Amino acid sequence: MNDIQNNIQSATKEYVILLHGLARSAHSMDKMAQRLTEQGYHVLNIDYPSRAYSIEQLAEQTISDALAQCHNMPVSFVTHSMGGILVRQFLSHHSIKNLNKVVMLGPPNKGTEIVDKLGNLPGFHLVNGDAGMQLGTGALSVPNQLGKANFDVGIIAGTQSINFLLSTLIPDADDGKVSVESTKIDGMNDHIEIPTSHVFMMRNDAVIAQVISYLKQGKFNR
Repeated sequence: MNDIQNNIQSATKEYVILLHGLARSAHSMDKMAQRLTEQGYHVLNIDYPSRAYSIEQLAEQTISDALAQCHNMPVSFVTHSMGGILVRQFLSHHSIKNLNKVVMLGPPNKGTEIVDKLGNLPGFHLVNGDAGMQLGTGALSVPNQLGKANFDVGIIAGTQSINFLLSTLIPDADDGKVSVESTKIDGMNDHIEIPTSHVFMMRNDAVIAQVISYLKQGKFNR
């Protein structure tokens, strides 16, 4: 009974907002949501139209709406891929009074070479939308315009690929979509590499365990 009461108390104290990546849905974060709920967090697994608008528009609408559901309670974010860029974009223009921690999974914090090299191909924009086109590695891309992190963030990078064709476009270690180096950001509090792919990292048991570790302890387990 005490464990149940503790979980209920914890759930009323902290929200965790989950943000999926480009061309994905909230369903991709279901396993993460379940595990965090079991840990006593009040989880909001947000679905947003990632291909329909720009990063700026998505960040403003999606995160504002999610925060309105948190009732001014402490809140953390767990993001996959472009979801992390939405958080950075939002925080570049707003402060979140009760922001606790942010954990990013495979974020293209310095962009991805895939956009650089394939962005002009027919159909690329149709598949990835305006937001996807903003994720290049150039100095003027959205991720590279956002500056250093001024919030508590831990980052998990994947080191395995299930798309070896795309990996040939990316220098050094990568997860099939984003290089390990690109996940890093000035001001980050912790960074860890896990042998998992970009596509499935949010469902990886080791990744989920590290997310929980960071939310609870402010660091990854090593």
